Amino acid sequence: MTAVRADVVAIGPETVYGTHPEALMNARSPARIGRSESLRSQIYQDIRAQIHRGEFGREDRLVDTEIAGRLGVSRMPVREALMRLMHEGYLVGTTRGFMLPRLTPADIANIFEVRRLLEPRAAAHAARDLDADGRREIAAAAREARAAAEAGDADRLYQANVAFRAAWLGAVSNDRLASAIARFADHVQVVRQRTLGDPPTQRLVAGRLEGLARAFLAGDSVAAADLMHRFIDQAESAFAALTAADQEDGPADEAAGAAR
Repeated sequence: MTAVRADVVAIGPETVYGTHPEALMNARSPARIGRSESLRSQIYQDIRAQIHRGEFGREDRLVDTEIAGRLGVSRMPVREALMRLMHEGYLVGTTRGFMLPRLTPADIANIFEVRRLLEPRAAAHAARDLDADGRREIAAAAREARAAAEAGDADRLYQANVAFRAAWLGAVSNDRLASAIARFADHVQVVRQRTLGDPPTQRLVAGRLEGLARAFLAGDSVAAADLMHRFIDQAESAFAALTAADQEDGPADEAAGAAR
């Protein structure tokens, strides 16, 4: 049986949505959503935003009929939104709905190869182009990350990391580049959430964000690119180690699940 967190709503045999299962319904009532393509697009954007914020756990399932029922809309636009997310790598399809992908070490290596090619250059551009509002957002996110690390608050640190990335990506004028970076960063959200539960990693991440913040605030494109490259290297090492451990535990976990 699928594990259900206390903050995840289960309907029938399926777990639907994550930390805030009513968020999509409350934000987008049928009257506001509108017609066909707009409806599909808005459902897609809402679910993707929830993935970005880390609101789905690795065992949560997104079931089209249940989501459609919550929204009071037909199944098809929900299904199409979920299929698009699957094709973009955010979700995988199963016989019981959609869920976040289980990444292999090869997946991690491939994702980080792309990030290493894209993010340092984009960070350099952001350091050059950040406006006053962007600098304030970066400084605030770095302070929040440090406070979260000192408090040992993984969820708070996760959200600070999300805010930090959103702030500097907002200064990247190439929309396609920013979108590609956000997509590949989102592909490792589940692993990121779990690595941030480790106190030494929390302090390391906070320190990396502070270093990047100094480069961004100084408008130092060279330092921003170099520090981003180091940050990606460190993140890949942490993610790869955790993913390898998951693979070792996988068969035992599956056997236990079958026994239940």
